[in-house]
Amino acid sequence: MLDGLSRRGFLAFTCGMLLAPAGELASEKKDNVPAVLDHILLGCADLERGIAFVEQGTGVRAAFGGVHPGRGTQNALLSLGERRYLEIIALDPKQSGTADRYGLGKLTEPRLVGWAAHPGALAEFAARLRRERIAFEGPTPGSRKRPDGRLLQWSTLNLRDDASGLLPFFIEWRAGSTHPSADAPGGCQLLQFEIASPNPASLRKLTLQLGLQVRIRESPAPQLSATVAGPRGELSLHS
Repeated sequence: MLDGLSRRGFLAFTCGMLLAPAGELASEKKDNVPAVLDHILLGCADLERGIAFVEQGTGVRAAFGGVHPGRGTQNALLSLGERRYLEIIALDPKQSGTADRYGLGKLTEPRLVGWAAHPGALAEFAARLRRERIAFEGPTPGSRKRPDGRLLQWSTLNLRDDASGLLPFFIEWRAGSTHPSADAPGGCQLLQFEIASPNPASLRKLTLQLGLQVRIRESPAPQLSATVAGPRGELSLHS
């Protein structure tokens, strides 16, 4: 026996470790972030203030990404590694009168206002949600023109009930559109992302149905939280 483990069991365990895909092992140790997380949204009343807030905490300055026509918002982007990024989102002064979906105009300090997940092909994901009897809207096409004139295109799917903003919307990037993480300013990493809920058990069941594998803790009030590390240090973000 090897500390309570049989020689046969030890060899089986060791072989299993050697045969396991490297990506699977890395994903277990890499961080505390859902594998399907695409980006997190940091809302603010003023875009320049949001950019300065992130730069002060991380040492990296996000780059202006463009505006969302018809949605009343503009953004700045910062890469958080492969297929992940931070979107700083604020109202676009040139689109006054548009509905303020996230309540950005009322924010007194930057806060997390949502997150997005990439589940794969949205048509297949939508079919799965129908089988699970989970209500949703979409997929809906979207686009944004970058400062360099190139057009980014995507489709999104939104849950009818997003658990007070704790659950993400789902995104599929159009083929040929460069994912923002690929050319946004780099140097930062998303170390941690989790959600807190007064009823974690029922929320955990739903996240498993959605394939999110996100950390959930109990809290008196719903909350998103994330930790971004940069050259200057770690920045804690909350909703």
